[in-house]
Amino acid sequence: MDIQYLLFLQDFRNAIGDALTPFMEMVSSFAVTYLLMLPVFIYWCFSKKNGLYILASYYVTVAVNAVVKLTFCVYRPWIRDARVLPAGDSIKTATGYSFPSGHTATAAPIYGGIAVTAWDKKALRWLSVIGVICILITGFSRNYLGVHTPQDVFIAICEGVLALILMNRLFSYLEKNPEKEYIFLGIGFVAAWLGIIYITFKGYPMDYSADGKLIVDPQKMMNDGYGDLGKLMGFCAARFIDKKWIKFKPLELNAKSVVICLIGLIPMWAIINYVKAPVVELLGGHWGKLVYAVILVMYCLVVYPLVIKLIGRLTAKKAQ
Repeated sequence: MDIQYLLFLQDFRNAIGDALTPFMEMVSSFAVTYLLMLPVFIYWCFSKKNGLYILASYYVTVAVNAVVKLTFCVYRPWIRDARVLPAGDSIKTATGYSFPSGHTATAAPIYGGIAVTAWDKKALRWLSVIGVICILITGFSRNYLGVHTPQDVFIAICEGVLALILMNRLFSYLEKNPEKEYIFLGIGFVAAWLGIIYITFKGYPMDYSADGKLIVDPQKMMNDGYGDLGKLMGFCAARFIDKKWIKFKPLELNAKSVVICLIGLIPMWAIINYVKAPVVELLGGHWGKLVYAVILVMYCLVVYPLVIKLIGRLTAKKAQ
């Protein structure tokens, strides 16, 4: 049934001359490259609490998704059925196993988190609608491009929704018991390391093609798992640093603070585009992706918040 659905979409793509393929590729690519900038910008500029809620939900989701993906080791649709031909260049970014969808597991907690936080204000509820639509479009794009089955997408959305619910309850609990946050950060950090150990030493399918080549190399498939678990690890460490020493607070919301936060996205863009490759080349696929993930998280939650805090102090001194 799932393969037949992908073949139906494939026939539709061919019938319209791949007219929608570039758009679907853009939607998919944005989810795993620049979408993270949205909650980071919210964290820096508008609401630390809301930004932190979305980011926590995201890091938990991708970490869980990595463990689930490397537990079930489901092959990609075109490996299961040679009739499935992925569209455009999507096969190049379809790394790892198929189930659940990593792109959707990124979109669900971030777009979903924006939808949840926007719903509290009637004037912003239109953002909630857009957030839900973006989740569905991102998930559908993975089916449309032929790189994921419907169940891959559905389970990834479920992971994101469950993370949003769990983090909502956890944040409510920590509002009343802020001193307990260190315990949960420690649990998250240790859980990430246990996840690393698990995906490193568990068994993987070693199937070979007719010409004797390994169909899927588990070592390559683990790369993204190390990166995603590194994100959770980095988040727990960065949040500890902020709570213990930085105590970051967004600047007073005005045009100047918005510009300052927008400027902060430029180095983040540079890290996303130019830091991963050399770090991976230096440290290898596993540890390179993990270290890169930690670097990006530290910039978002430690380095630039320190810059914003310094700017706030300088501005306050000039005003005296």
